[in-house]
Amino acid sequence: MNVLVLGSGGREHAIAWKIRQSPLCTNLFVMPGNPGCGQISTLISGSPKDFSAVKEAVVNNHIEIVVVGPEEPLVLGLRDYFEADEELKRVLFVGPGKEGARLEGSKEFAKEFMQKYSIPTAAFKSFSSETIAEADRFLESLKAPYVLKADGLAAGKGVVIPNEIEKAKEELRSMLSGKFGSASSRVVIEQFLKGIEVSVFVLTDGKDYLVLPEAKDYKRIGDGDTGLNTGGMGAVSPVPFVTEEFMGKVRSRIIEPTLKGLQNEGIDYKGFIFLGLMNCGGDPYVIEYNVRMGDPETEAVMTRIDSDFLSHLVACAKGELKNETIEISEENALTVVCVSGGYPESYRKGMKISGDILIRENTFSGKVMIFHSGTSINGEGELVTSGGRVFAVTANGSYLSESDIQKIEDGRQAAYDKVEKISFEGKNFRKDIGLDIIRYIKES
Repeated sequence: MNVLVLGSGGREHAIAWKIRQSPLCTNLFVMPGNPGCGQISTLISGSPKDFSAVKEAVVNNHIEIVVVGPEEPLVLGLRDYFEADEELKRVLFVGPGKEGARLEGSKEFAKEFMQKYSIPTAAFKSFSSETIAEADRFLESLKAPYVLKADGLAAGKGVVIPNEIEKAKEELRSMLSGKFGSASSRVVIEQFLKGIEVSVFVLTDGKDYLVLPEAKDYKRIGDGDTGLNTGGMGAVSPVPFVTEEFMGKVRSRIIEPTLKGLQNEGIDYKGFIFLGLMNCGGDPYVIEYNVRMGDPETEAVMTRIDSDFLSHLVACAKGELKNETIEISEENALTVVCVSGGYPESYRKGMKISGDILIRENTFSGKVMIFHSGTSINGEGELVTSGGRVFAVTANGSYLSESDIQKIEDGRQAAYDKVEKISFEGKNFRKDIGLDIIRYIKES
């Protein structure tokens, strides 16, 4: 098959890397991709948000299946564009239409959907600049800390969690005044849920579904979960508390009611559903839906899928997932993200990255994989930084080890050894990825 992956980050590099392993994959294209993707696929210039450019890429390269990495093209209606075009109707497509993508595109819609279909989530209300006084009263009815979310897409950074009521009111006004652009023209305020977060990933054809390996990500910039929120500083998979009992609750209380709700709403959903969950005393609550895979969780998750991922994607697009069985490795995966100095605020681009082995290393070398996130090639042919998150380094702890702690420690050592060999001006990374999981295992 001729396959087109849309996107340019570490998530897309990891997805492309996994698809490349499939015997079904004849030719692989990524639009626009990055230097890492370029070592395993043909790169096509252009933006996934430019629908006519996507069509041109599909037609010119005889693409048979399109896999959408980022959320924005889905929220803008790329699937609907394909379905309305006579030339593109034949192409298999992994990703929901505009209506289904509202699960991520509007926090208000998602929360109301959960409420309607009795899917466990935090108490909430949504507000605009016209209802600030009401919002203040709702904040005063809650206990600290306070959770404020931009209603629209904000690149994973539209959430603030102040500890003081006055700071919460200040943040509310800042958000409604454009802190996150039009994304925060409405703000969802919700009850703070205390527990441990986990990301669960579902691939569904709207009727049946596969559950991919779960992961835990690390959103704050600093060790010990301190500092500003980011798009993600690392991930681990599997997560020890995600037992068969816990997953049984996730399936019966969240996944299946979500799919039933989509069916009831007349939404034909074929693609990924990312469930951002909070484990509250053994019970799962939904923090958020995403309509794509997470980043950097994908960079860990893909290394643990042993079955043919492209086969799963094709079955999803055809509505035939009931015939698929996913195989998951017993290995642990641990991902450390290297970021530019100053991220998630202002940072410099174009910093030269030393070690040209980074460009060539696109399959496992020992136990480590380097996924490119924010890299490019400059005019002199040098690999340089081009984004806040630059690399996601993933290492796998051996399934041969009898100790889960040893698996995580093996992965930590392998990942951090590789991170230390990456060099660019301003490089920053968290040094505590996985340590909380080790503590959890010891205390359990």
